[in-house]
Amino acid sequence: MKAIGRNLIISIEKEGTTKTQGGLLLSENQKNDLRYRKALVVSAGEEVSGINKNDEIFFDRHAGHKIEFEKNIYHVIKSQDVVIVV
Repeated sequence: MKAIGRNLIISIEKEGTTKTQGGLLLSENQKNDLRYRKALVVSAGEEVSGINKNDEIFFDRHAGHKIEFEKNIYHVIKSQDVVIVV
């Protein structure tokens, strides 16, 4: 599976429950208020610069769409939706 053009194929990391600095526990559903999500780049299109396969990124939660490939769910987003490369 290979991304084309300015597209990225990503795998979103499951966050589970996390603890805030104040000691509150937040479930994954409660994190829907956060605008950005963390993901791993599976494939980057040939027109994408600065983002490579296996990079960890943060992207806009509402960007792109889902795709199923070999019983796994991936997301396809545009490179412009990436805000941070870790």
